[in-house]
Amino acid sequence: MARARKRTGRAAEAAEAAEAAEFELPDDYSPDGDDWFGGQPTKKAKHFWPAAKRLFGLLAPEKWLFAFVTILVIGSVVLTVIAPKVLGEATDVIFNGLIGKQLPAGVPLEQLAEAARADGNPQFADMLLGADIVPGSGIDFARLGTLILIVLGLYLVASFLMWLQGYLLNRLVMRIVFRLRQDIEEKINRLPLRYFDGRQRGDVLSRVTNDVDNIQQALQQGFSQLVQSLVTVIGIAAMMFWVSWQLALIALIALPLSGIIAGVVGVRAQKLFVTQWKSTGDLNGHIEESFTGHELVRTFNRDAEMGEEFDRRNAKLYDASFRAQALSGTIMPAMQFVQYLSYVLIAVVGALRVAGGQMTLGDVTAFIQYSREFSQPIGEMAGMANMLQSGVASAERTFELLDADEQDPETATAELPARTDGHVRFDEVSFSYDPSERLIEGLSFEARPGHTVAIVGPTGAGKTTLVNLIMRFYELDGGRILLDDIDITQLSRAELRGHVGMVLQDAWLFDGTIRENIRYGRLDATDDEVVAAAKATMVDRFVRQLPEGYDTVIEENASSLSAGERQLLTIARAFIANPSLLILDEATSSVDTRTEVLVQQAMRALRADRTSFVIAHRLSTIRDADTILMMESGRIVEQGSHTELLAARGAYYALYQSQFAGTAEEPPAD
Repeated sequence: MARARKRTGRAAEAAEAAEAAEFELPDDYSPDGDDWFGGQPTKKAKHFWPAAKRLFGLLAPEKWLFAFVTILVIGSVVLTVIAPKVLGEATDVIFNGLIGKQLPAGVPLEQLAEAARADGNPQFADMLLGADIVPGSGIDFARLGTLILIVLGLYLVASFLMWLQGYLLNRLVMRIVFRLRQDIEEKINRLPLRYFDGRQRGDVLSRVTNDVDNIQQALQQGFSQLVQSLVTVIGIAAMMFWVSWQLALIALIALPLSGIIAGVVGVRAQKLFVTQWKSTGDLNGHIEESFTGHELVRTFNRDAEMGEEFDRRNAKLYDASFRAQALSGTIMPAMQFVQYLSYVLIAVVGALRVAGGQMTLGDVTAFIQYSREFSQPIGEMAGMANMLQSGVASAERTFELLDADEQDPETATAELPARTDGHVRFDEVSFSYDPSERLIEGLSFEARPGHTVAIVGPTGAGKTTLVNLIMRFYELDGGRILLDDIDITQLSRAELRGHVGMVLQDAWLFDGTIRENIRYGRLDATDDEVVAAAKATMVDRFVRQLPEGYDTVIEENASSLSAGERQLLTIARAFIANPSLLILDEATSSVDTRTEVLVQQAMRALRADRTSFVIAHRLSTIRDADTILMMESGRIVEQGSHTELLAARGAYYALYQSQFAGTAEEPPAD
């Protein structure tokens, strides 16, 4: 069953407030050429080279495998680059054989060339002297077959090396990502709750999931493809200059021209794509409003107005999208035109050089193939560089998580007995979320064993913070909290929390059966103990009515159960854990009045013979508490029993009056 963590206090409030936040482009956004590729926004690392160095440092444990994969990449590319040259030689064998068959056998080529010049055909003469032609002989099929077999062998071996390097690289990257996910999981367990304060829940989850996936993709696809494309460009360029440096210069002229075209058009297209994204966001926002508020729209008969607004925004998106796509769509045709123009020039100049005996036909055909293959890896390098940039940005975000300050190290010097008395004492406790703003200052109180202490007060008074300090979700700025006269900082967090049970306002249940959810409180509990806990906390009465009983599967959000039933399950889970201390944080606030009776009965059973801290807004739920702490601005302004505090007619009395004045349940007169 999946594990989950419940964030409490300000951390939970901050996360929940930011949970629905969505990405949108600001009105003054001006894209940078480095941040966009193909009209799409790309994450960019703030400190690229340090992040990239650390990212590739993850390869260190696999350096020998990585080196072997690199050799395989280079080997497959070299074999692929050599193949066109060999294929060009095969072309020469066919061409020379066809020409040689037309010439008289036994006549020297020099004599045939002189005759051609005498007939006014000097180009044919130069071609004869520049080619390996044997007059009177036909095609050398033996050599042709050998060359074809060599080409097939080169491509076959190159394909095998490519498959092998892909297989090994996949294994290498998966090992790295496996270790990275382990490091992140262990890091999250060591992070203090303070880390999550003010951070968007979606942002933290994105660092753990999406960013790691992006790193995997960058290493698995981007890096290997970048190396392969780079080696291919270098290899093809070397072969082109080896075959003919004149034709190589013609082929290379197309590169700056293509870059200029892409840059000029791309800069203009970026602004149009920004408009497209903003228009898309506007339309999506309108659609969301229409669907979420469709009852209100129909109530006020605003269907026509909403339809007109949709048509206006849809037309704006259509115009922006069409203009952006139309302009960006000219990049590839323009670049291809420049490329095709270079092919024509290569063919014309190559033909002239063949006619002049300066090149063979096979060299020209090989060169044309090289020139066609030359532009593809350059485009791939641009795309893969963009992917790597995005991967480095994700790595930077992940490293920020891994480098975050951890909770104070364990300094356990004491141990608790298997069952504590539950005597809790706050001694001049001070705490603040923000060092510049003290929340709790010099707070002292005592909870005697077996007593129920209720904590009430307005929002922000520090009620939830108080119990979070007991759990050591946060460390104190000053003072002490003692459990059975032992400073809790002398206990390990795991041991301390093992003696505390919590029932929170939000009933957290996990995918699994009802039996598994109850047993989550104590994994070694037997089935009989699970049923006993369910009976003691009023769970058994509704579980017995379910078709599958305790084997009923609870799916995401437990929507098949009512809010009260979900809360009862969390109480049963805490009951089976049999903690010495109990914390109930607004445990009845999300249930109806009828269900609240059952929840109150279950909580009474849970609180029996154990020290309990109850945070509540409904004052009717804490009348029987032994001690009530009335808090304001991190201070205890009043404490006593329910009757004592009403008689004092102080802050608690005023709060009680505000809840029950004018209702059937009036506060008792003084």
